[in-house]
Amino acid sequence: MTTPLDRALFPVTENFNYLNHAAVGILPASSRRALVEFIDQHSTTGITGLYPYDLQMSEYRAQIAQFIGADTDEIAILRNTAEGANVIAGGLRWQPGDEIVLGSNEFPSNAYPWLACRDFGVKVRLVQTNGRRLTPDVLRAHLSTRTRLVTVSWVSFEDGYRHDLAALAEVAHEQGALFCVDVMQALGAFPLDVRAVGVDAVYAGGAKWLMALQGVSFLYVRKDLIDELRLAFPGWRSAENLWEFLNFDQPFVNNATRFEGGTPNFIGALSLAKAIEVLGQSKERIARHILELTDHLCEGLQCIGAQILSHRTPATSSGIVTFNIPQCDPIALGRLLQREKINTTYRPNGVRVSPHGYNTQAEIDHLLSTVRQAVPVLATA
Repeated sequence: MTTPLDRALFPVTENFNYLNHAAVGILPASSRRALVEFIDQHSTTGITGLYPYDLQMSEYRAQIAQFIGADTDEIAILRNTAEGANVIAGGLRWQPGDEIVLGSNEFPSNAYPWLACRDFGVKVRLVQTNGRRLTPDVLRAHLSTRTRLVTVSWVSFEDGYRHDLAALAEVAHEQGALFCVDVMQALGAFPLDVRAVGVDAVYAGGAKWLMALQGVSFLYVRKDLIDELRLAFPGWRSAENLWEFLNFDQPFVNNATRFEGGTPNFIGALSLAKAIEVLGQSKERIARHILELTDHLCEGLQCIGAQILSHRTPATSSGIVTFNIPQCDPIALGRLLQREKINTTYRPNGVRVSPHGYNTQAEIDHLLSTVRQAVPVLATA
């Protein structure tokens, strides 16, 4: 089976059946080489070796922008997903009575920044997603004339439900609300064109499907929204001329880099750029491949008698499949898989599997075979 990502770039395959990219992605070997070179430069030459990486930051932003269909001036490189959400949440000039709409199943990174807006007199409407999802019709029913912003995760971390971003953006904009998206559990597995979808802002850490280091993220802000945002956390690099250290009256730089504040995470940004070089060559193929693998997984799990907790349709399937075996403890099953060097995430509600573009059908079959053999053992334990 030919994979869209070269397996030779992922030495993890030599020792593990790694199916856990919704938790932490794997650094490609090409990224590792670049990061080792960065560390060597830092260790042996100090600022002389590091300054070229500073100059390359604009190139890194350009790579991210091209990857998602944005302009370079609309990209900031930050630390994590929540920081991107906080730039918007802390930057909008809220009025008492303004409303934010989000689902009750959002990961905390895309919940706490918006819940904190209650301090500004904002009402947060939590759409209860138990038994239903945030579809355009459901969203429309929760909007009001005071709705200022709608936010959602493109793919849900729990069960992998993939939201229809273009349709949700259209509904939000009909009401005059901004539409902001956490793409952490989708970007890298699925291609994104921010212009075509119509989002106002997106943000994501790089450490999962984007296969970069932890502690680095990016933020896209639609160009004409940048000046509308109050800069809640300025730093020395927010200034128009960052080398005029004592000119405190100068304006902020007129692009999204103003949101980066202080000295950026150069090595993290490098890891993100190097991973995008690998991913960007096969975006469409990666998405098809991941869906084929997860469809095959679900078919096999159903034959075993598993309950598929993920919502699987052509429009909503993603790279995440969560399942449980009715007679088996998910924690015990996950630990058994771990002992067999099959890496997944396991929680009380089920086992979560998340393959990427270098995984193979044989690795999915290995998981299925191991689960099948484990069921009678765990069911009697």
